[in-house]
Amino acid sequence: MIDFLKFRPFSAALSVLIFATFIGTYLYKYNTNPNHQTFNYSVDFVGGIQLLLKFDRPVTGEQLVHILDTKGWPGTVTRQFSSTEHLIRVKNEASKSQDVTIEAEKIRTALEVGLGSNKVIVKQTDSVGSGMGSALRAKSLYALLLSLVLMLLYIALRFWSFSYAMGAIVSLFHDALVVLTIFLLFDKEISINVVGAILVVLGYSINDTIVIFSRIRENVQRMPGTPIAQVVNLSINETLSRTLLTTFATTLVVVALLVFGGETLRDLSLALLIGIVFGIYSTIFIACPVMLMLYKDNKAV
Repeated sequence: MIDFLKFRPFSAALSVLIFATFIGTYLYKYNTNPNHQTFNYSVDFVGGIQLLLKFDRPVTGEQLVHILDTKGWPGTVTRQFSSTEHLIRVKNEASKSQDVTIEAEKIRTALEVGLGSNKVIVKQTDSVGSGMGSALRAKSLYALLLSLVLMLLYIALRFWSFSYAMGAIVSLFHDALVVLTIFLLFDKEISINVVGAILVVLGYSINDTIVIFSRIRENVQRMPGTPIAQVVNLSINETLSRTLLTTFATTLVVVALLVFGGETLRDLSLALLIGIVFGIYSTIFIACPVMLMLYKDNKAV
């Protein structure tokens, strides 16, 4: 049987390092960026121009993103309606209709040059305001916080225990923090897809945590008088094969999505992969130790 709890000091040190990296990188970017921008937000959150384009010949979203990125429009978001019709959004807000038209013409010209003889027709233009992006960013934050609060209430009622609830919530917060730290450190783009991926990771991680906590509660009732630390360690070992097999199967799908999903799904699949891998770590080395630290007694009752 593996003694997972003896690694508590190392896991605590790693978690402190992750938190310090997040805070340090955040403050560094805030102080060095003229606009105090820290995260690299997508056009969904910062505003921009939306164009519906029609092409003579089939093109892919990856081709459009690559061309516009090299021509001075980084962070472009694409949506494919057909092989010859794409919706694109670029981070360049225009306040007047004339500015939108001028910018749309620049984008159309850049794409025609980049694609060669493929003719590009602008069918529709719209401006996505920064105010709408800020509101969407706030709603995404509220969604994350609300999910944590609801999960806290669920675990507290499910196990009728403050220690179980706090262990689960600290673990979930750790999962979200790891994903955000990686994206902040490597300047990856935060989009609606990434926010959705974080919410998926929280749901996936809490499921694994509930499985282990349920086994702990069963063993507490089955082994009266046994030190709770021993019960926790036994429960982790008993559910370890289930955790590893489930995570391995899920990781295979996410890795395939990361490799073959294309540029438009890369950040989404990366966030899922980071969250799933660290979800095992947080369940075993964060949720259980926090629960153990807050447990009412060191004996099983």
